[in-house]
Amino acid sequence: MTIHKEGYTTIAVSLLFIFILNAIIDYRFADVVWLRWAAYIASFALFIIVLQFFRNPSRNFINGNNLVICPADGKVVVIEETLEGEYFKDKRLQVSIFMSPVNVHINRNPISGVVKFFKYHPGKYLAAWNPKSSTENERTTVVVEHANGTPVLFRQIAGALARRIVWYVKEGDVVEQSKEFGFIKFGSRVDIFLPLGTKINLELNQVVKGGITVLAELA
Repeated sequence: MTIHKEGYTTIAVSLLFIFILNAIIDYRFADVVWLRWAAYIASFALFIIVLQFFRNPSRNFINGNNLVICPADGKVVVIEETLEGEYFKDKRLQVSIFMSPVNVHINRNPISGVVKFFKYHPGKYLAAWNPKSSTENERTTVVVEHANGTPVLFRQIAGALARRIVWYVKEGDVVEQSKEFGFIKFGSRVDIFLPLGTKINLELNQVVKGGITVLAELA
């Protein structure tokens, strides 16, 4: 397991904060042994939490020409037919994956193809499970066209804790299935929109892994 590049700055800032905090406690409360040990334990726990959030575990990724792979780790919170109003402007099958702070937050391409559309939307920071988060939160929208001509839309959505969405794609890019397309810091959600009639291989509340769990099969 390695640490993702998006975590370098956050980890460095966390270490600096921990060092300063403990130095102040050691200086001001040198005789209060229990307080110093409590600060040490809390600091260690904070560092471990930050470190695990940015972990990048080694994985054997799944690839398949007609397979749609889960773009993120987390839990399936939505499987429904809905109107996608930004790009398709028609009904699609929506699958949403909620990423809690303990999940790996790397986002991966669900299919291989060409990026036909990309847009970043600044916005609010509603809780990721709030239905309005799909249209009101900070988010990105990516549409990748499969080699067979099928377009698939996926959307990074910031949550109540997330304050930064990172993306690595732009219109015209050729992307590869299961490769990274972005990262969301702390709690968040990823939505994916598929053509009606697509065979969905997931169930509500199922725990999934990005780049590994098969989400659907394209016709």
